[in-house]
Amino acid sequence: MTHSFRLMTLPRTLLACAALAGALAAGGASAQGYTGPSSVPAGAQRGYTGPSSVAVTSVKTLIETGRDDQKAILRGRIVSHDGGDHYTFDDGTGRIRVDIDDHDFPAGVKIDDKTTVELHGELDLDRKGIEFDVDVIRVVQ
Repeated sequence: MTHSFRLMTLPRTLLACAALAGALAAGGASAQGYTGPSSVPAGAQRGYTGPSSVAVTSVKTLIETGRDDQKAILRGRIVSHDGGDHYTFDDGTGRIRVDIDDHDFPAGVKIDDKTTVELHGELDLDRKGIEFDVDVIRVVQ
């Protein structure tokens, strides 16, 4: 290998290492589900809060008649954490496995098995079964 070739690849290698380190640090911070102080007031909802063309539906109806990738809103309670991003949701008509990323939880808001929430997302039907992929969680007052 020539000396000039090594000098040309060194800056690229350093840049790639720095980018990877930054991505890992940022990913680790958001994956922890930060619950400390925030500039967003406790209980404040983020995003659009007006009417929606997507109707609130029941777990029973969604399981019986839902289509893959169908947008829906479910209203009920998250009754258990099943590991990773997986939770069990119950609305009184049935239960469904839901997939919720840490960053989808409202900042600074405590949600437990007694908290009524609205889950906005889409139905995921595949070989592994039925799951509801959550995009937004809103606490129902």
